[in-house]
Amino acid sequence: MTTATGGTMVTSEEAEARRRGLMLVLSSPSGAGKSTIARQLLDQETNLKLSVSVTTRPRRSSEIDGVHYHFISRERFEQMRDRGELLEWAEVHGNYYGTPRDPVEEALGLGQDVLFDIDIQGTFQLYEAVRPDVVSLFILPPSIAEMKSRLHRRAEDAEDVIQRRLKTAVGEMKHWNEYDYVIINDDLQRAYDGARSILRAERLRRERSPAIGPFIEGMVEDLKRETGED
Repeated sequence: MTTATGGTMVTSEEAEARRRGLMLVLSSPSGAGKSTIARQLLDQETNLKLSVSVTTRPRRSSEIDGVHYHFISRERFEQMRDRGELLEWAEVHGNYYGTPRDPVEEALGLGQDVLFDIDIQGTFQLYEAVRPDVVSLFILPPSIAEMKSRLHRRAEDAEDVIQRRLKTAVGEMKHWNEYDYVIINDDLQRAYDGARSILRAERLRRERSPAIGPFIEGMVEDLKRETGED
C-alpha cells in the first residue's frame, strides 16, 4: 500500500523498514539460563545480532577474534574509553571489557536489533548512555535450589567458585525492579517464548518507527480525497 504526504510517497513496507533498532539486554544471576535463551533468540530472530565486546584479556585457543571478542591492547582500550567510544565498560579480574559505540549505533540506524548478554553494572551504564534504545530483561531461576543444581550440572566451576557466584547473586537480585521485564525461567521453552514476545512487541513501539507518522498522514489525505473532505 502507498500513501502520499507533501509529495513524498511512503509505503507500508517503507514505514516498517525505517524502524530504529533496539538494544535487547539480558541479565541474570549465574544459573538462571540467560545464555541459553540468548542463543535461541540469535538462532531464531534473523534481525537480531550479538554485540561483540572488546577486551584486553588474552585470546583463548578456542576463540575467534571478531566473533567471541575483539581482542585489543590495554593502551587501545584506554584510548577508546577516554574518547567516549565505549557505551559501557568494566574491569574484571584485571582485564578490561567494553562495548564499542559505533557498531551498535550503525546497526540501530539500519533498523537492526542488538543483543547484549551483560551484567547489571553494564546495563546501568547503557541506561545512562542510551536509555531510550534499551529494552532490559532480568532472568531469574525458579528457586535457589534449582540455581545451585544448574551450576553443579554445568561442571564448569569448582565448589568455591559456585559459592562465590551464589553470594554475588544476592546483590544482583536486589536490582530486579530496575529492569523493564522480569522472566522466571522455570520452563526453558516458556521463558524463551516470553523473551521473544517482548522483543517482537518492543519492535512495534510507536517511537521506534518515525515513518509511521508520514504513512498515516498520507492515508488521511487519501481518505479526504476519497470522501471529498477538505
